[in-house]
Amino acid sequence: MAEQKRDYYEVLGIDKSADDAAIKKAYRALAKKYHPDMNPGDAEAEKKFKEASEAYAILSDPEKKRQYDQFGHAAFEGGAGGFGGFDFNSADFSDIFGDIFGDFFGGGRRGRGNNGPMKGANIRTSVRITFEEAVFGIDKEIELTLKDECKTCHGSGAKPGTSPETCQKCGGKGQVVFTQQSFFGTVRNVQTCPECNGTGKVIRDKCADCHGSGYIANRKKIQVSIPAGIDNGQSVRIRDKGEPGVNGGPRGDLLVEVIVGRHPVFQRQDYNIYSTVPISYAVAALGGDVMVDTVDGKVIYEVKAGTQTDTKVRLRGKGVPTLRNKDVRGDHYVTLVIQTPEKLSHEAKELLRQFDALTGDSLNASKNARTEKSDNSKEAKKKKFWK
Repeated sequence: MAEQKRDYYEVLGIDKSADDAAIKKAYRALAKKYHPDMNPGDAEAEKKFKEASEAYAILSDPEKKRQYDQFGHAAFEGGAGGFGGFDFNSADFSDIFGDIFGDFFGGGRRGRGNNGPMKGANIRTSVRITFEEAVFGIDKEIELTLKDECKTCHGSGAKPGTSPETCQKCGGKGQVVFTQQSFFGTVRNVQTCPECNGTGKVIRDKCADCHGSGYIANRKKIQVSIPAGIDNGQSVRIRDKGEPGVNGGPRGDLLVEVIVGRHPVFQRQDYNIYSTVPISYAVAALGGDVMVDTVDGKVIYEVKAGTQTDTKVRLRGKGVPTLRNKDVRGDHYVTLVIQTPEKLSHEAKELLRQFDALTGDSLNASKNARTEKSDNSKEAKKKKFWK
């Protein structure tokens, strides 16, 4: 019995409402994952690659997709609808494989030149701050290595008096064309020229100061303004402080990740703060004022009489400022926990026993229960004897 084919939508991991872009995106991810060139000798990967390619060939074609939605696999097997088989080789995979092979071999998309001005790469670093600094914001100074244009060659990388030459391998285009045999035949693709690294120029006589890079690395101090309300793991972007651009392109950016230290009392969730405050039994029973620590300092909260342990109260506007508007803040939620005294004087113990006797006699609850059970048993025996 022939193996039953899986639903094409299931194969690509999409639903029937997916548009052309979603179908292409799903197939591209699967093709990169299971392509035979990335999984040499893996029969299972090749099988999944062919399965995904067949699904894409159908769902990327509007007419074939309509037929499949109406009749399923039978539409291409001579079944319902009578459409017969489909020409698998007629599907257009050129754009997909232009992307994929470009990624495999380090090149860009087909037909896209990359020897023009390009923005430099971003630089990432981190800075540590306290919980309070994250709440209210702070200016920090960080030190890192940045590249500046070489003053000797003015960024050309060539020895003074010489100039970079046009790359002979790519003719100054920065890209070379190559062909790759794929499951669907020969695919023509483009990759960055390995001789000039995409610049289109080759430096024969390198500058002695920068060794042909065109840049000198220097240690610098940068001021970072950390906004109020920033959370752990978020980053501050400082524009034009990254790697220098290529062929006259702008510099990249500096991304500073903020690492917030833990607080011994406060915990944060979104823009709200949470903490626990112990209260005495007397305050819980009779009510009274307690001091609550907040990021704004201590505040007085009036506890109501009869408050139970784990009661949560809300201090409005005592949380973390939002990043969009520092004047808009979250709330501070406080959990009240009744604190049991560990050491009592003899007098305090006697007073507590008197209090307990007046409020339910909980200290003698077990003894009273046993006595009551014994009395009930004796009464039952008397009734049985007199019957």
